[in-house]
Amino acid sequence: MLTQLKNYAEGKWVNGKQEGEILHNAITGAAIYSASSDGLDFGAMMHYARTVGGKALRKLTFQERGRMLKALAIYLQDRKEYFYQISANTGATRSDSWVDIEGGIGNLFTYASLRRQFPDERFYVDGDNAKLSKNNTFIGQHIMLPREGVAIHINAFNFPVWGMLEKIAVNLFAGVPAIVKPATLTSYLTEAVFEEIIKSGIFPEGSLQLICGSARGILDTVETSDVVTFTGSATTGRMLKSHPRILSEAVSFNMEADSLNCCILGSDVFPGMPEFDLFIKEVVREVTTKAGQKCTAIRRIIVPADRVEDVQIALGKRLMGTTIGDPSIKEVRMGPLAGISQRNEVREKVQQLAKSQDIVIGNIDHFEVIGADKEKGAFLPPLIFLNIDPFVNLDCHNIEAFGPVSTIIPYNSIDEAIELSRMGKGSLVSSVVTANDDIAKEIVLGTATMHGRILILNADCAKESTGHGSPMPMLVHGGPGRAGGGEEMGGKRGVMHYLQRTAIQGSPTTISHITNVYQQFGKQTETDVHPFKKHFEDLFIGETLITAKHTVTETDITNFANVSGDNFYAHMDATSLEGTIFEGRVAHGYFILSKAAGLFVDAKKGPVLLNYGIDECRFTKPVYPGMTIGVKLTVKEKVGQEKRTPEDIAKGIVKWLVDVYDQTGETVAIATILTMVKKRNQE
Repeated sequence: MLTQLKNYAEGKWVNGKQEGEILHNAITGAAIYSASSDGLDFGAMMHYARTVGGKALRKLTFQERGRMLKALAIYLQDRKEYFYQISANTGATRSDSWVDIEGGIGNLFTYASLRRQFPDERFYVDGDNAKLSKNNTFIGQHIMLPREGVAIHINAFNFPVWGMLEKIAVNLFAGVPAIVKPATLTSYLTEAVFEEIIKSGIFPEGSLQLICGSARGILDTVETSDVVTFTGSATTGRMLKSHPRILSEAVSFNMEADSLNCCILGSDVFPGMPEFDLFIKEVVREVTTKAGQKCTAIRRIIVPADRVEDVQIALGKRLMGTTIGDPSIKEVRMGPLAGISQRNEVREKVQQLAKSQDIVIGNIDHFEVIGADKEKGAFLPPLIFLNIDPFVNLDCHNIEAFGPVSTIIPYNSIDEAIELSRMGKGSLVSSVVTANDDIAKEIVLGTATMHGRILILNADCAKESTGHGSPMPMLVHGGPGRAGGGEEMGGKRGVMHYLQRTAIQGSPTTISHITNVYQQFGKQTETDVHPFKKHFEDLFIGETLITAKHTVTETDITNFANVSGDNFYAHMDATSLEGTIFEGRVAHGYFILSKAAGLFVDAKKGPVLLNYGIDECRFTKPVYPGMTIGVKLTVKEKVGQEKRTPEDIAKGIVKWLVDVYDQTGETVAIATILTMVKKRNQE
């Protein structure tokens, strides 16, 4: 009796009304699951996401959503061994599954930590304000709010956990609900992880829904505020992107497609050099990891023409030693493809490639498999082609076999290497292995417009390099042209895809009130109590301390130079100022900032725990001996922090605008400083 996978729709688990597609164990070929979405109302699911999940998520701040992501990451990490058991059915080795499972959970941790770059608000203030008037009474500011739609994630089969978690981490943090549609072939692993997410109860109901079977027709009811993401083949992606509803509603469509990624061996690298060994190791890893079923796998191996034989021999030795079979066996280093259908598709592509180039490593029909039947399982050996005329025989630049298949391509000059790299018509990632930084620079600048990410690998970074095929949460994952033209992840950049940017215009006081970020020249409110004596909760945006004043002297400048060791001529040598902008000895900028701190700091112990740093600082006007300075210290922004342990002090970060002005009222220095301030309520 097959286990029927469940869908999660409108707050409940739903079995498909029909048996649906049969899913198989990739190692044995045995039928293990069936998947069907028959009976689901996709339009109702999207309405539910918008009106229930979206509404609940938008009530939360970035800080609250970030803490939820961290809690979810910890929750799933505690259950990872259960996921590894199910992942074995996909044919993945333990290390393959580690990338998928723990790599995916790592994305949750990363986006949880991103909350430190966002306010404790439901919206985000983007960039500096724009001064739109002569007298500073009218300004503009960009703000960003969560889209009031749903993210529809259509994912690929090769990373059923990572593919889901790397996407939902971003949309949930942004405050947008999602419907997850994993590729049916490996959807049983996605379902297992998704079920645990729902069991956790960490995110509000309606935040996430799941479709394990077909999602044909899901785009028929998308709306302008929705976001569709697609990972998979370029052909399918283009078909979905051209859906009439996507076009008529101007729906955001983010596409990350499989591409013909490359790795270039620098012309400076020869056998015996550490970089040569790194190159061989990197190529072998990308050919064999996940049996080559990676959108970032190396499909084109671009090497100097006089080193083709060296590369071929070295790759042959490494690849022929790759043990293929049941990944549960300790000696096995490469498992099967995800299914028979995938194996058959790769075989077809290999036959197409073989029309214009020769296989020089591996045999598609004759290879050994340990612990399994290679006919019943979806097994293939590593296969390496050689294309001796890559500017004429173009199949290697156009046809991708999505498995353990790659092509060695020779080049005669750096310009040729660059051109060959670009002939893939857009890829997710390329890499160059070289010990020469000039070569690295030339290749990077010559190829960057055609690749979403470029790895430069040498002996200096090898130990800590994450590798050619590992997208990182803080960097964009995507690429131009054939790779889809989209972006995933990318840290804060990724979050922006799910936020709507709006320009607002008005007086500094009004904009300050709307954004909860004080805008310079807005209304300031003096209070009788020094702000450093107030707890976090009691401070309000725009609250201002106007300090006593200080007249700067030459003695101040000399003493500061003695203390700091900064004897720059403009401060210490009045005879050297000819041809400069200065009229005489000028006070150190850091003295002005330090003296400002002396004017606004309250020395007695109070709620302020420490100085946390400076975000921005500008010295806008020279200060000469005899000039008098004062400070306006204004509460600019507040960001609460969670208690890490029950014993931790409840606190928050307060950002202060420090406006140092002279006797004419003109600003001479302006900075944003941060303090950590204790909360009155310690619960």
